[in-house]
Amino acid sequence: MRTNIVIDDELLNQAFSVSNAKTKKDLIHEALKEFVRLKSRKELTDLAGVVSFRENYDHKKLRKLRG
Repeated sequence: MRTNIVIDDELLNQAFSVSNAKTKKDLIHEALKEFVRLKSRKELTDLAGVVSFRENYDHKKLRKLRG
Protein backbone atom coordinates (compact mmCIF):
# COMPACT_ATOMS: atom_id res chain seq x y z
CA MET A 1 0.00 0.00 0.00
CA ARG A 2 1.39 3.39 -0.92
CA THR A 3 1.16 6.03 1.82
CA ASN A 4 2.58 9.52 2.09
CA ILE A 5 3.54 10.65 5.58
CA VAL A 6 5.65 13.36 7.16
CA ILE A 7 8.41 11.88 9.35
CA ASP A 8 10.53 13.82 11.83
CA ASP A 9 14.00 14.07 10.24
CA GLU A 10 15.85 13.73 13.55
CA LEU A 11 13.86 10.64 14.49
CA LEU A 12 14.49 9.16 11.07
CA ASN A 13 18.24 9.80 11.38
CA GLN A 14 18.28 8.19 14.84
CA ALA A 15 16.46 5.16 13.49
CA PHE A 16 18.96 4.81 10.64
CA SER A 17 21.83 5.03 13.13
CA VAL A 18 20.60 1.93 15.02
CA SER A 19 19.54 -0.05 11.96
CA ASN A 20 21.21 -1.76 9.03
CA ALA A 21 18.47 -0.53 6.69
CA LYS A 22 19.70 1.23 3.55
CA THR A 23 16.41 2.78 2.44
CA LYS A 24 13.51 4.53 4.15
CA LYS A 25 11.22 1.74 2.97
CA ASP A 26 13.42 -0.92 4.57
CA LEU A 27 13.68 1.13 7.75
CA ILE A 28 9.91 1.55 8.04
CA HIS A 29 9.34 -2.17 7.43
CA GLU A 30 11.91 -3.05 10.09
CA ALA A 31 10.35 -0.60 12.54
CA LEU A 32 6.85 -1.95 11.94
CA LYS A 33 7.98 -5.56 12.41
CA GLU A 34 9.72 -4.63 15.66
CA PHE A 35 6.66 -2.71 16.85
CA VAL A 36 4.37 -5.68 16.19
CA ARG A 37 6.82 -8.09 17.84
CA LEU A 38 7.06 -5.97 20.97
CA LYS A 39 3.35 -5.28 21.25
CA SER A 40 2.30 -8.88 20.71
CA ARG A 41 4.77 -10.38 23.17
CA LYS A 42 3.17 -11.15 26.49
CA GLU A 43 5.31 -9.65 29.21
CA LEU A 44 6.19 -12.07 31.96
CA THR A 45 5.27 -9.48 34.53
CA ASP A 46 1.72 -9.50 33.13
CA LEU A 47 1.49 -13.16 34.15
CA ALA A 48 2.33 -12.49 37.80
CA GLY A 49 -0.45 -13.93 39.92
CA VAL A 50 -2.18 -15.46 36.88
CA VAL A 51 -0.21 -18.68 36.62
CA SER A 52 -0.26 -20.95 39.63
CA PHE A 53 1.30 -24.35 40.12
CA ARG A 54 -0.01 -27.18 42.22
CA GLU A 55 1.68 -27.64 45.55
CA ASN A 56 2.85 -31.12 44.59
CA TYR A 57 4.15 -30.02 41.17
CA ASP A 58 7.38 -31.91 40.37
CA HIS A 59 9.07 -30.77 37.17
CA LYS A 60 11.79 -33.42 37.49
CA LYS A 61 9.21 -36.20 37.54
CA LEU A 62 7.56 -34.76 34.42
CA ARG A 63 10.93 -34.73 32.61
CA LYS A 64 11.34 -38.46 33.28
CA LEU A 65 7.86 -39.15 31.90
CA ARG A 66 8.67 -37.37 28.61
CA GLY A 67 11.62 -39.61 27.98
